[in-house]
Amino acid sequence: MELTGDMLIGRQAVRGADKALRAFNPSTGKQIDTPVFGSGTIDDVSRACELAAQAFDPYRHLPLAVRAEFLDRIADGITALGDGLIERAHAESGLPKARLEGERGRTTGQLKLFANEVRAGQWLTATLDSPLPERKPLPRPDLRMQKIAVGPVAVFGASNFPLAFSVAGGDTAAAFAAGCPVVVKAHRAHLGTSEMVGRVIQRVAADMNLPEGVFSMIVGAGGTVGEALVAHPAIKAVGFTGSRAGGTSLMKVAANRPEPIPVYAEMSSINPVFVLPTALAARAEAIARGFVDSLALGAGQFCTNPGLVIGIEGPELQAFAQAAADALNHKPAQTMLTSGIHVAYQEGEARLAAIEGVEPLAHGRAATGPTQACAALFVTDAAVFLTKPELEDEVFGPVSTIVRCKDEQELLAVAEHFAGQLTATLAMERDDVPLAKRLVPILERKAGRLLINGFPTGVEVCHAMVHGGPFPATADSRVTSVGSTSIDRFLRPVCYQDFPAELLPDALADDNPLGLWRRRDGQIVNA
Repeated sequence: MELTGDMLIGRQAVRGADKALRAFNPSTGKQIDTPVFGSGTIDDVSRACELAAQAFDPYRHLPLAVRAEFLDRIADGITALGDGLIERAHAESGLPKARLEGERGRTTGQLKLFANEVRAGQWLTATLDSPLPERKPLPRPDLRMQKIAVGPVAVFGASNFPLAFSVAGGDTAAAFAAGCPVVVKAHRAHLGTSEMVGRVIQRVAADMNLPEGVFSMIVGAGGTVGEALVAHPAIKAVGFTGSRAGGTSLMKVAANRPEPIPVYAEMSSINPVFVLPTALAARAEAIARGFVDSLALGAGQFCTNPGLVIGIEGPELQAFAQAAADALNHKPAQTMLTSGIHVAYQEGEARLAAIEGVEPLAHGRAATGPTQACAALFVTDAAVFLTKPELEDEVFGPVSTIVRCKDEQELLAVAEHFAGQLTATLAMERDDVPLAKRLVPILERKAGRLLINGFPTGVEVCHAMVHGGPFPATADSRVTSVGSTSIDRFLRPVCYQDFPAELLPDALADDNPLGLWRRRDGQIVNA
């Protein structure tokens, strides 16, 4: 596919008239000369949003089979891009090609997952309560409920997943599935990759003769076109994956609108790992090696990276720390996604090292490239952790801290101290169950996904997955940004009272033309 550097607004390729941008190769530290991308203006944002508003009703009223076909054909189109997509994403991100091939599979897989969800129709939550005309003192009317799309959605591409959390990533797939047009702001770190995927969506929408504004892709700075996108009255929800500063900035814009809207932002998490006493005694070295592999995976550029390990001090925790240090010393430096992320990582590691009471324990091999991160491990005591809030700040990259607790009570105090997290992990054996029973209720309040004897990197795309958690992990702990239930972010319930048959939506019609399982008078029935 020949790249042009254009934005995609409806069915048009539009040249951005603002600042010229070039992609960047983090492996070489050099710009990618072609193409030159044109940044959009607020007028471009307005045009995309207006088209999305016009497309909303026609798109959401299409048959479910058509919506599902749209998702399937986008997935097939991304696959058909072949090696060219992988080559461009590799050049723009520095990520290994094998990792990107896996991410492409995840991207197409979640599109297919949502296509199947659309066909099944359970997300509509079709509910019927029959009238009770003889009820005293007041009769009950005929009441029926279904969920409908909220409206056009703004999606912000993420830096660390140029495919799976980007133009056709999970937020876009969930919004399309719900019946929402999407306006994407492409991430500066993978402009060419974004154009390639965006053109697939644009072409499929045109081939299927879908409403023109069902998809647009804008290029430009977050402080101008990004904020203008969130502020536009046509936009009814936002999907964002990125930094806490970026997420909270968009939340403020959304809250200050005449009509405030939800921003579903996945932002900041250090994903604590609790290594319980019997597990440490039984397999400290094995747990340490698994922890270091998870920490260094992908240069630590995962929102589920294990940034903290908590255990009770003693010889077993010392053995864990030594084994982790030995494993980390052999880890090669890895290329980070952008020069900005690399600088932020170096600054974050330096801040940790400067905290009184925090000691360096190990470093990986020295960097050999311009944007490579050297993994780092620190150690401190619970008393320091509980009084130094900066130890809870996420450092995006392969760095973690071991926290030594005096006893079980101090370990529980550390657990209570945490802000919201995406994940919390317990390494445990059978004899650790009594302590785990005291920890789990605390961690349920703190995190969206709890793991036993695993590591948090790796987020399965499936029906049961929760990728969310209390603030600052996300803006709204009630939802997930991964898995089939992430569609709920872009839906709202509508009740239909005493509607004649001619006006009822198909999901609520008496003869059930969609063949849905529905709740009728409190019973789940296929009728």
